[in-house]
Amino acid sequence: MYVTEIAPGIAVDENVRFGKPVVKGTRVAVTTVLGHLATGDTPEDIAEDYGITKDDVLACVAYAQHVLEQDQIRAVRR
Repeated sequence: MYVTEIAPGIAVDENVRFGKPVVKGTRVAVTTVLGHLATGDTPEDIAEDYGITKDDVLACVAYAQHVLEQDQIRAVRR
């Protein structure tokens, strides 16, 4: 098994979710957590529904924020 922690609380494993980022030690994808937050679910509800902690939910948000900081796409005037 090849597991790499890519951020605090976030890991990738080539054998879990096709290597997509997940909450470390689970099969809960970061995108799943973010999707639920985007629809208005609370961190507490998500944590309860998926058997993770509120800190795990916040780790997903922190990871997404870090990834977006690295984004190089810029608006261009025409």
